[in-house]
Amino acid sequence: MKERRTGYLGIDVGSVSTNLVILDERASVLGAIYRRTQGQPIRAVQEGLKELTAVMADQDVEIRGVGATGSARHLTGVIVGADIVKNEITAHAVAASQVIPDVNTVLEIGGQDSKLIILRDGVVTDFAMNSVCAAGTGSFLDHQSTRLGIPIEEFGDYALRSDSPAHIAGRCSVFAESDMIHKQQVGARVEDIIYGLCHALARNYLNNLSKGKELLEPTVFQGGVAANAGMKRAFEAELGVEVVVPAYYHVMGAIGSAILALELDLEPGETSFKGFEVTDLNYETSTFICDGCSNTCEVVRIKVGGKTLARWGGRCGKWELQDGTVRKTKVKA
Repeated sequence: MKERRTGYLGIDVGSVSTNLVILDERASVLGAIYRRTQGQPIRAVQEGLKELTAVMADQDVEIRGVGATGSARHLTGVIVGADIVKNEITAHAVAASQVIPDVNTVLEIGGQDSKLIILRDGVVTDFAMNSVCAAGTGSFLDHQSTRLGIPIEEFGDYALRSDSPAHIAGRCSVFAESDMIHKQQVGARVEDIIYGLCHALARNYLNNLSKGKELLEPTVFQGGVAANAGMKRAFEAELGVEVVVPAYYHVMGAIGSAILALELDLEPGETSFKGFEVTDLNYETSTFICDGCSNTCEVVRIKVGGKTLARWGGRCGKWELQDGTVRKTKVKA
């Protein structure tokens, strides 16, 4: 008979990836899933829960709390019944602090955006985000890997073989490609070009996000791009410090949200979690524009079985609804 354990579910739904983890009471990972969102966050969450169920099949875990984060955190929270919904900055900072309690700098790079988080004594004191320019995100390397005909998964191995990175402009993907083609034409080695691309991404990230910020050690590097050992090496060369890549670098947002749920210290049965059965429900989402005032807010609505479960997005709270209950009805005259 399997021993029943207490678990905490964390879900991070972004534009590129959807990540789910279950932690035990000591915040150790019991199971983790990393999958592509593919523009369908609801389906990604449902399929992710199915995969997580399969991963956890040999364990008997009672979910005591659920946390949601990421760009689709509010939608996720409604679908699964999250006990706490927090932004990505908070979630990533909490997860990094779990790995290195005295962490001062968190570098996070995903496929479509990147973040720099500054902590002091375990508290976030500053941060910066880039969700506009692709040259500071993982898509920069993805694009160049296609141009070179080398799988992105092999970039790290190539970069580690380089002794002299080619200097490539990283301020723009278009300029970087022109530079890369030039380096190929003059006979630069492929490994030097790839390591140069890693340096270009690291420089662009630091130039855009670290302005006026003091980057102190310890430094943690997380997000999908941290899988590239060449990027770790490039950041260490640019910063002149050791950069730590956590074991679960790719699901740190989900880990952070699960830790936040754990810290709620909910009693058995107190969680709002709707259960893994939500994978079988058919959710519908839609939006409408409120013309009640000049704000013309876009309100998001989610339904299941024809019943409205939640609405959010208005500034005044006129339309706020969750699980069929109006949360806030106060409207300014």
